[in-house]
Amino acid sequence: MRNRTGSVLFGAIAWAAALGMAFPIIWMLITAFKTEAQAIAIPPLLIFRPVLTSFQTATSGTAYLSFAINSVVVSVGSTVLATLIAFPAAYAMAFRPGRHTQDLLVWMLSTKMLPPVGALIPIYIIFRDAGLLDTRTGLVIVDTLMNLPLVIWMLYSFFKDIPHEILEAARVDGVGTRQQMIHLLLPLASPGIASTALLAIILSWNEAFWSINLTSAHAGTLAAYIARFSAPEGLFWAQLSAASVLTVAPILVFGSLTQRRLVRGLTFGAVK
Repeated sequence: MRNRTGSVLFGAIAWAAALGMAFPIIWMLITAFKTEAQAIAIPPLLIFRPVLTSFQTATSGTAYLSFAINSVVVSVGSTVLATLIAFPAAYAMAFRPGRHTQDLLVWMLSTKMLPPVGALIPIYIIFRDAGLLDTRTGLVIVDTLMNLPLVIWMLYSFFKDIPHEILEAARVDGVGTRQQMIHLLLPLASPGIASTALLAIILSWNEAFWSINLTSAHAGTLAAYIARFSAPEGLFWAQLSAASVLTVAPILVFGSLTQRRLVRGLTFGAVK
């Protein structure tokens, strides 16, 4: 009886925590189907007639499709580039470590602790002089550098779970390093590589700071698209919520479709 009561209590706590985390998204979705007057009504309206006015306004004055295409190009491009760079780096650290490998890994991860605003001025000047401002190429580069430490760490942890004897046996048989990575390591670590790539795509899709500060009219992602609904005279809550729904919906669908693959990759090597 006591165990059953404890299970019910913990279940209730879990549901309360889940609803608390989901509440902002639920409220954003509700607000998106209100008019501006209904969105700012006090007390908040819970019973109302849903309208699509905010969605029509959010998509009529701005090129939503171009922002969405930019988000896809930047997130996928930066993920592919980061994975291509991280794969050999993680291989070297996992299977051919040196004296300072652990120090190097810690240093790379420590770069994630730097607030992005601390590097804004030098990166802005470099991008200005290189002609990379308001370009997809510039955002791909900066997102790659932003996610690269995390991608290397994750691939390194997945590679460490692969028995070294497999690669050693292949090395004895005369298999070169490139063949080892392509024909052995890539298939064995494919779940971990897939989960790392999925996480990098999600992080790049949701990245807002660099997109807002390094783009203006041509290369802005959906994060910059949302920022356009913040006017000096105030926020248009219904339009802002509609724009946020249009931005979050694709990545939520993508996440739900790839959830099983992501969980499989994150638990890769957990059970021997």
